[in-house]
Amino acid sequence: MKLYLLPMLALLGAAPAPAPAKWQRIFDGKTLAGWTPKITGRAAGEDPLHMFIVKDGAIRVSHANYTKFTGEFGHLFWKAPLKAYRIRFEYRLFGESLPGIQSWQASNSGLMFHAQAPETMRRDQDFPVSLEFQILGVPRPTREPTGNLCTPGTTVVFEGKRDPRHCILSTSPLEPVGRWVRAGLEVLPNGEVTHFIDGKAVLHYSAIELDPGDKDAQPLIAAQGGKLQLQQGYIALQSEGHQIEFRNIELQKID
Repeated sequence: MKLYLLPMLALLGAAPAPAPAKWQRIFDGKTLAGWTPKITGRAAGEDPLHMFIVKDGAIRVSHANYTKFTGEFGHLFWKAPLKAYRIRFEYRLFGESLPGIQSWQASNSGLMFHAQAPETMRRDQDFPVSLEFQILGVPRPTREPTGNLCTPGTTVVFEGKRDPRHCILSTSPLEPVGRWVRAGLEVLPNGEVTHFIDGKAVLHYSAIELDPGDKDAQPLIAAQGGKLQLQQGYIALQSEGHQIEFRNIELQKID
């Protein structure tokens, strides 16, 4: 009798697995409520030429009031820092790049994550210390996939070793400018990160650290008492000289 009863009691007493957190829309499709711009040469919150607008249910990087690129890299930050989460969104590069860009900026944008807060950036700082889910399209001077990793002020472990490269290419196919692409990012509590394009994993790495050799990372390292490990930060949509739209931006937090 006891042999059958004990397993049954163990089953009855087992706590049910917690349900995953619900997906939350962090862009309402109508306004930029909850989002803060930071443009090179300007203070956080300033966007006098309306680089970031809402049009047809999407956040648009607009060049309507720009005739030439003169160093105005832009980032649009979501209001809350994040630690472990999944984010999914759709993007579409469109139109032409602004005159005055460098060749690597063509058909180029990104989603920054684990980024420093916008108000901590220097006024003339081009990119936040962060990781970048790099978005590329073709045609462009070099035919590269989308969903890559770039590391302004940071480093990661890739394929078993700390990788010093600024950008690491994904296994995504080439994506043409003008197509809506489904993108996703998973940041686990143990520090492992995976990039997704159209539902397929295209890049995996771990062990995010601040780079002690980067001048913008150095104050952040000092604020952490010398620790290099980077465990959380902000997400930001990027403007890098080519128009792009983002829509259906959803977030799922991971405990």
